[in-house]
Amino acid sequence: MLEPESRYYGGTIDPYTGIAWVNHTTGTPTDMCNWGAALVNPDSVYYQDEQLAERLTLAAAFVLRMQHEDGSISPGWTNYHSPPDTAFVVVGYYQLYKLLLRADWELLVPALHSMRLFLERSLPVLLTGGCHTPNHRWVLCAALGCLRELLGGEAGQQAAQRADQWLAEGMDITPDGEWTERSNGIYSAVSDVMLIYAAQLLERPELLEPVRLNLRMMVYLVHPSGEVVTDYSGRQDLGKFHDLSAYYLPYAMLARQDEDLLLAGMAALAVEAMEDAGPASVHALVQMLLTPELRGPWAAEAREAVPTSYERLLNGEFHREYYLSGMEAVGHHGRIFHSRLHTDFGAPVARIRDGRTSVTLMTETPSFFALRHGAARLLAVQVASYFDPGYVPMQQMERESSGVYRLSGEQRKGYYGPITVQTENPTNAQASISPEVSPWYLLPHQQRPLTHEQTFGVEIEAIPVEGGWDLHVRAQEPNEVMTQLSFVFGREGQIVSGEVLPIDEESMIWSGGTLRYEYSGDWIELTGGEQAHLASSVRGANLPQDCKVVLVNLMTPFDRMIRIQLSEGETAQ
Repeated sequence: MLEPESRYYGGTIDPYTGIAWVNHTTGTPTDMCNWGAALVNPDSVYYQDEQLAERLTLAAAFVLRMQHEDGSISPGWTNYHSPPDTAFVVVGYYQLYKLLLRADWELLVPALHSMRLFLERSLPVLLTGGCHTPNHRWVLCAALGCLRELLGGEAGQQAAQRADQWLAEGMDITPDGEWTERSNGIYSAVSDVMLIYAAQLLERPELLEPVRLNLRMMVYLVHPSGEVVTDYSGRQDLGKFHDLSAYYLPYAMLARQDEDLLLAGMAALAVEAMEDAGPASVHALVQMLLTPELRGPWAAEAREAVPTSYERLLNGEFHREYYLSGMEAVGHHGRIFHSRLHTDFGAPVARIRDGRTSVTLMTETPSFFALRHGAARLLAVQVASYFDPGYVPMQQMERESSGVYRLSGEQRKGYYGPITVQTENPTNAQASISPEVSPWYLLPHQQRPLTHEQTFGVEIEAIPVEGGWDLHVRAQEPNEVMTQLSFVFGREGQIVSGEVLPIDEESMIWSGGTLRYEYSGDWIELTGGEQAHLASSVRGANLPQDCKVVLVNLMTPFDRMIRIQLSEGETAQ
């Protein structure tokens, strides 16, 4: 924005909102990273461009002006005066600051002055501020490491001490390499790169060990097309398309440090997926200019080190029940504000790949099965019921020696009797106002006795067969529970056969016959459809948008076999 009278003067306008923000994704600091990289790179057509340097100066002044008195920023979405979002900006801003300072160009001095003031003024909020989510802790540590290096002295020591307080909580990662949020598309990469920064800036090399675990796990969580597996995420990337580009920096950094061929191969795959340099906090061009060896090239044999055929059960040996059993003793009683407990942490996930075919079986998420076969995408297979209206997540998964996967999910639902324990009337405090009123929310509901509790269980066998998979789905009691299987296909393909009852343009009930989904010469065929009831959806189980959804309507008790066959006769294992 170049109009001096505008409140956004000097900032860059977000095309989606028409507002100039200070954040690390769609905000001005990211554009500053793009400009700064161009200004100091001799190979750029904007190398030492004086007009661009003036714009950078205006942008740095805007960022400083938008910083709150407490040192924080408000990124433009739900977080306001946000310590972790400030930390994201600090990490990216400090990398850019180092790059511009190294250029030793007089026209950059005004921008550098504003940037250093912003960084210095962020210290109080980072020394006192908290977080919302698990990964925010590692972002805060990385930012505190930046300020430790920048400020030195007593201020730097304070930053290191605050980081130590966060690090004392321990690493939230399973032995197989899965972070709490199970967010392969976004936040796993964030945790990885932030802990690499923290390890370097705080001189804590042990922080690289969990990063190595996650990067090795991610080898098995990429489809043949380069799409990252997000089918079971605990964050907003759930079921969304993401590629490996966010992992380029952590793979490249550790591939070089460890001289690891497998990590180098993953870095080669990640850089091929990159369409831009990324947000300010993990800006690839800035890092490549700061550390030229991160640019590659990667050895040809590195790509060959990345497996294309495997079967892997993640978290199969993780003692999740042991950790969950300790929740009551902690004392928070399951109540946590402005965040989530992420009790799905460490739930089993199976990954099977054979060339162009990629299968995911998962627990503690709405979907239990997903498959990619060439260009054909079966994004999700889900079970929903009216017992406890909504999706029924699988809670257990085991692999038999035969290669069969057994999954099960159970729901309980009951009723509550009158309060019989003699306690002080919870409404006595209001008796002088209205003694005849007894608000429901003031009653001690925890004292109500449980009655008529019912249990609804679903069992699934996922059986690899020649050319595909069999899904054997069973549920017995209670009787007459309306249940629905949903098969969610990519919107790009077409349903070309099968006995179906259209619901709308993108969804249908499949009653029988061979159902075929086709796209770009590849196909997935299903047999075993049924229409035991006419419900077009289950309350609380919202069907995804922009997808082709095929529903199989079942009524308990049922014992249903769905066969999935793939084109070209490829086998499932």
